[in-house]
Amino acid sequence: MAKKPKAVKDSNNQVVATNRKARHNYSILDTYEAGIALMGTEVKSLREGQASLADAFATVDDGEIWLRNLHIPEYHHGTWTNHAPRRNRKLLMHRREIDNLVGKIRDGNLTLVPLSLYFTGGKVKVELALARGKQAHDKRQDMARRDAQREVTRELGRRVKGMTS
Repeated sequence: MAKKPKAVKDSNNQVVATNRKARHNYSILDTYEAGIALMGTEVKSLREGQASLADAFATVDDGEIWLRNLHIPEYHHGTWTNHAPRRNRKLLMHRREIDNLVGKIRDGNLTLVPLSLYFTGGKVKVELALARGKQAHDKRQDMARRDAQREVTRELGRRVKGMTS
């Protein structure tokens, strides 16, 4: 069985957009890298750093993965060939990966959430996460855990500096 490719973050990747709320609203179980089928004006708009993953999500329809609600604004130098800003965009993955994702989504009440949009070697890639939605109490626990960790780090910093009483 082939290993599933992890989304690799190299130093030569140019990140265009990130979904900052995804890690707050979802528990990330696994990440995947997928190509995305775009029009020319969409790529030009992305090269200018314009995109929003705020409401974006991925669905599986007829064995294909589609990215929905990704907002790429119209290219300002575009003419009648410009694209629709919120059109559905097809994600490019191997058949085995898609079948694996479909099985996991149907079995475990999971969803596909885009985490980031970036360029790698001149091609636009999407980092997809297989995720489970968090409940309100899970979010509060995570916030309390982060606050406690921040306090511990702050106290350790004070002790190292000799500022404790």
